[in-house]
Amino acid sequence: MIAEGNILKMRAEYDTPVQYFLPVGDAELCMNDLIGKEIRFIFGGQVNCISCGKVTRTSYGQGFCYNCLQTAPEAAESVLQPQLSKAHFGIARDMEYAEKYDLIEHVVYLVLSPGLKVGVTRHHQVPVRWIDQGAAAAMPLAKTPNRHIAGVMEGWLKQFYSDKTNWRDMLTNKQAPETDPAGEKRKALELLPAELKKHAYEPDEITRINYPVLRYPENVTPLSLDKTPQISGKLTGIRGQYLIFDGGYVLGIRKHNGYLLTVEW
Repeated sequence: MIAEGNILKMRAEYDTPVQYFLPVGDAELCMNDLIGKEIRFIFGGQVNCISCGKVTRTSYGQGFCYNCLQTAPEAAESVLQPQLSKAHFGIARDMEYAEKYDLIEHVVYLVLSPGLKVGVTRHHQVPVRWIDQGAAAAMPLAKTPNRHIAGVMEGWLKQFYSDKTNWRDMLTNKQAPETDPAGEKRKALELLPAELKKHAYEPDEITRINYPVLRYPENVTPLSLDKTPQISGKLTGIRGQYLIFDGGYVLGIRKHNGYLLTVEW
């Protein structure tokens, strides 16, 4: 079968295991159904900006043309650095957008991915954000009324925890040392200044995530459609936003947002 169109990051549904769906143009492929089967991606060289749709010679910030990287609200600096959000002061690239995405409840969390990592997400992105990161487990630490406060809290905790995912360890399923999630949560909250502790989320809610992977490779080799316009192989698993192929080859879907592809299976 064949599907053609611009791809976007996979949509994920929390289940056991996680269910993945790849947007390809107007279609959406159930990727779980393709695990264990041969699949081919063919890239003809065209990339469209995921914001304005224009053809772009170079993709910036995982799918934007240069102009949208500088102007689109979904590419604002506060997306990667939430503490820089100024929406609570009425300052944003687009205040209507900011009211929907910055001036709403945010969750500060710890995930096991495989080491402990701190992060921030909008409340309606739980647990999808954790799935996109390939986390094995996650626990909310706090809930804040806006993105800025969540970013300040994350910034403080980055003194003690990483804010990056080691994607190679995640894709080889490297096991972290045994941890007590509830104990780590209490420890993290104790590290916060008094003015941030008031946002603590008291219930110890642990979300454990199982991914559709037949077998994890011992080592991984990243693939790029820019360097290899035709990629094919047996799909052996999916974790985060990565497709895992036989032989340990992996394709990061988010990196290829907006690429115009032909997908065959």
